[in-house]
Amino acid sequence: MERFTFGDKEPTLVDAIKVIIDLSENTELCGDFFIEAEEALNYVAQRLDINNNQALMLALVINNFADQRIDMNDFGRHLRCTPIALLPYLKEMDVLEERGFVVCNHSGDRPTYRIPYYILEALNDNKVPEQRQLSGLSCEELINELDKIFDQRSDHELTYEGLRLRVKSLLNSNQELRFVEQVMSYEISDDEIITLLFMCSQCVLFSDNHILMHQLSQLYERRREWSMLHQQLKNEKSKLQQLGLVEHAHDGGFNESNAFCLTMKAKRALFTELDVKLDDEDRPQRGMMRHSDITAHQLFYDEATSRQVNELTGLLSEDNYQKIRQRLQDKGFRCGFTCLFYGSPGTGKTETVLQLARQTDRDIMQVNVSEIKSKWVGDSEKNIKALFDDYRKKVKDCKLTPILLFNEADAIINRRQEMAERGVDKMENSIQNIILQEMETLDGILIATTNLEQNMDKAFERRFLYKIKFNKPTVEARQHIWQSMIPSLSADAASQLATRYDFSGGQIENIARHHAIDSILHGTKADDLQTLISHCDQERLEKQRPKIGF
Repeated sequence: MERFTFGDKEPTLVDAIKVIIDLSENTELCGDFFIEAEEALNYVAQRLDINNNQALMLALVINNFADQRIDMNDFGRHLRCTPIALLPYLKEMDVLEERGFVVCNHSGDRPTYRIPYYILEALNDNKVPEQRQLSGLSCEELINELDKIFDQRSDHELTYEGLRLRVKSLLNSNQELRFVEQVMSYEISDDEIITLLFMCSQCVLFSDNHILMHQLSQLYERRREWSMLHQQLKNEKSKLQQLGLVEHAHDGGFNESNAFCLTMKAKRALFTELDVKLDDEDRPQRGMMRHSDITAHQLFYDEATSRQVNELTGLLSEDNYQKIRQRLQDKGFRCGFTCLFYGSPGTGKTETVLQLARQTDRDIMQVNVSEIKSKWVGDSEKNIKALFDDYRKKVKDCKLTPILLFNEADAIINRRQEMAERGVDKMENSIQNIILQEMETLDGILIATTNLEQNMDKAFERRFLYKIKFNKPTVEARQHIWQSMIPSLSADAASQLATRYDFSGGQIENIARHHAIDSILHGTKADDLQTLISHCDQERLEKQRPKIGF
């Protein structure tokens, strides 16, 4: 067999690799192969800064470059040798993998290999493949590199240890980035760093801030490792959660046990160099009513109610709210604002909350009491706690503290059952006790509305800092309401209606809407007093109860 020589012509790397392939065929890696191929092996080894055994294994991989799953059997068939003869060469493949010459897939019973395209391109141009420059990256470039690393791990082309080393090297090469500086400042383990970086890459590149546990499990090789991570996250024992960087994802106010997300605190700290829109900047938080979506509505109160509503609105303006909250904290008092709006139906309690939110730029997290209670059966304590946990999260995430609104809260602030024996009574007492405890430690704004203040438990009454009674409007106020609802109505007609009918604002609005529909369907004039009187009589009509007996 002709021995490889350089002769007068300078050979290329591909020339040398061809010679190695030709000389190694059917040799069983014995006999005179290493002597005959020495010059070609030396040439490849010196050019690529590897040893001769590694040069041989690289040549064997390149000989099968069209296959994405090359294994030792392919080498054995070419060399005509048994697998045991190739066993010592596995460590050489490990070095080639570390150097980036080959990519190893560890998903099956035995490793398989492929050669990256950029390696083939360089060799075909007779150039030494250069390691990609991974220093001096922008934050966006670094996140993209992290995603490539995670993809390789997901495709089993990196061991977990290889993933850990690649990530560590990438971070160390880009320590000037604020993102890297912030990540490295956290006193967390390598596993926790990798989890945090994976969640960051998903959030930035794919707007995915709802990470399921099975996505994280793909990072790990051994079930025991990711099972331990799962238990820590599920039970909120992870350092990432303790630092306020990661939390359970929420669905309708309830924690999802197997889904996690970055907190707003984490995104604000880590994404300063990225053009990433935060949740509270462009879209409402889930389950929130935005203050900017609330329509302005003029309300009329009696003098006492008006004074209290104006005072509360002033207190909840951001400057005053923060000052008062801080002073209360300094004096050792509870710093939460708990308010009760009570009075007859239709007196403007709910609408006052909406207008107060609109005027103070605060979003509203509204609790549908009847709907929530149906979910409490069998799991009441857990779910009501989750509701307050969700509110605490929103307090942290929103620029201004939102309002937690318990609308029509009669069913949960009524008197507790003494010596409760029925399961339902015990459940409701348990719910009330949790709400009372949460009100004690509340750091936010809670407003409850009720029509039945006389049934309220004394413990709740003590915990409401502000209590505002909404009375039915006076004659003068009713006249203003009539004219605000039907602007074309004369002062005299409005006065007649206000004097004749002791209606609440809600009732007057119903009549105004009914009258507007009539005007559309039948062309009724807006100031038709007789038609309005007819509507008023219908609104006031009460059904006669049937008599019992004779």
